[in-house]
Amino acid sequence: MTTPTILLGAFDRHNFGDLLLPHVVASLLPGRRLIFAGLAGRDLRPFGGHRTHALARVAAEFGDTPLTLIHVGGEILTCEAWHAALMLQPATDVAALVARLDTRPAERLAWARATLGLRGLAPYVAGRQLFRRARLIHAGVGGAGLAHSPPALRHEVTEALREADAVGVRDRQTLACLAAVDIPARLLPDPAALVADHFGPVIAAHAARGEVAAIGRAFPQGYLAVQFNAGFGDDATLDTLAAQLARAGHGLGIVLFQAGSAPWHDDPDCLARLARRLSAARVRVFRSLQLWDICALIAGSRGFCGSSLHGRIVATAFARPRLNVLAPQASEPGKVEAYTGSWEAPGLPGAVPIDGLAAALENALAAPPEGLQATARALAGQARRGLSALLPATRDR
Repeated sequence: MTTPTILLGAFDRHNFGDLLLPHVVASLLPGRRLIFAGLAGRDLRPFGGHRTHALARVAAEFGDTPLTLIHVGGEILTCEAWHAALMLQPATDVAALVARLDTRPAERLAWARATLGLRGLAPYVAGRQLFRRARLIHAGVGGAGLAHSPPALRHEVTEALREADAVGVRDRQTLACLAAVDIPARLLPDPAALVADHFGPVIAAHAARGEVAAIGRAFPQGYLAVQFNAGFGDDATLDTLAAQLARAGHGLGIVLFQAGSAPWHDDPDCLARLARRLSAARVRVFRSLQLWDICALIAGSRGFCGSSLHGRIVATAFARPRLNVLAPQASEPGKVEAYTGSWEAPGLPGAVPIDGLAAALENALAAPPEGLQATARALAGQARRGLSALLPATRDR
């Protein structure tokens, strides 16, 4: 049996980008025997994802094998063990766990370690303590907040990156943070910039049937694909969002969708409450949590508006207008601002406060289609070249 290539990432939970990224990287590794590793063994194939294997068990089996391990995108450099373990729990259990452990750092770390079977503070970053003979690659990872992470976590991550054979990051903020500690890295767009090129036919097939096709029939004049995470769920914020959306979009339909159902991601109740604040004739709540349905919804829209970074990246790949909206509690620039500051075309809005949504969305929708197409082609080309530079050495041995 051939030696496997391990793809490691947060694709063990339902989050749009984390479901999509391993598909893109796997498409660049034809003929390889691939193992999809997360922090837990899960089967997300019903949602279009992968069956994942728990990293602790994969390391126990392959820790001394000369193989390749690829960290697949995502904001993994700042994901702490406590938060990672919580996001893998049933949503009904999270509040009680937070109430019991959040103010007890030692106990919550012990619980996270026992839950994950790993000692690390940054469990999605694997170093040589787990895979002693592996070629370690980071393919378009993010760490926009790494400079502000707890010192112990930051030290662990930087030491693991020093051990890596190749590091590719997806934004200039992460690149600068690593440069400050003398870690060489390559800058490349998020791998999901290749989604239209690599999965166009799959997405077109999903657009032609089921709920996506029904949305197209409901709004023949076009619609906006709109998404907000649970951080936008208070009444005052929803009131502002509804007022801004009602003013924007030239009368286009508004389709509200979830970009993730894992804890702390998107809340269907939040979307339902927002829908009740909008004209019933103009709004629909999209129920599907299937990866390719969500891609098809965005690809077929007249534009994307929301908090999801990968909602924006998929819209960019399909040359659609896009706009991110800042959560009310955002206190410092995050991964969306880091990414748009690195890759968005001049003149297109990045992330705006809620009360600026209507004006910024009108600006985004006015973007010339040829410019949107040029940006999509350019980013796909840069992503392909950057990933090709990182991945050639991943041939099975």
